[in-house]
Amino acid sequence: MQDHRLGSGILSGWRLVLAVAAALALAAAVTAWSLGGTDGVRLFIRMTARSSFVLFLLAFTASALAHFWPSEGTRWLRANRRYLGLSFAVSHFVHLGAILLLLRMDPVLFHTLTNPVTIISGAIAYVFIAAMALTSFDAAVRAMGAGAWKTLHTMGTWYIFISFAVAYGKRAPGDPFYQGFAAVLLLVLVLKLAHLLSARARARMG
Repeated sequence: MQDHRLGSGILSGWRLVLAVAAALALAAAVTAWSLGGTDGVRLFIRMTARSSFVLFLLAFTASALAHFWPSEGTRWLRANRRYLGLSFAVSHFVHLGAILLLLRMDPVLFHTLTNPVTIISGAIAYVFIAAMALTSFDAAVRAMGAGAWKTLHTMGTWYIFISFAVAYGKRAPGDPFYQGFAAVLLLVLVLKLAHLLSARARARMG
């Protein structure tokens, strides 16, 4: 059961989503003012990729963190997991908007920075993100049924996790900055698998 007190603070629930949206809008304004042009857009693409990375991992690991390290902070994460996920969706659709802006501003540069495989795999990720965001509410769970809802969200979150792992993992060799991201993803994978094994063990005992 969620601790509703932890889900009703200043940065909880929809206020968290609005705060993330406001922060992204401010970052976009500052980036446009300080750099502008394609350099500014590319910087904003990197910024939103990293904000999405953080928000996704917080939502993805919330239950596991609360299970293994119960505290007010981890209980807050679990109570706000839905809104962290929605904040991730906001961040990543803003990220998509910046990518499309780069395509419009400089199609040649855009196509040198990407490839058809990346575009297709990214499109699949966005379908999952949209579907999960639209079904993040109790009414959607009732309409879909708990089993179908869980299947969608399990497949979607793991697909997005793998997408981040591929995106950062392929840059990690020879680049200490991306090696840090890869290390975080590896730790998250271990944490999630440990939580799944723990849940199965409890289910067998129960």
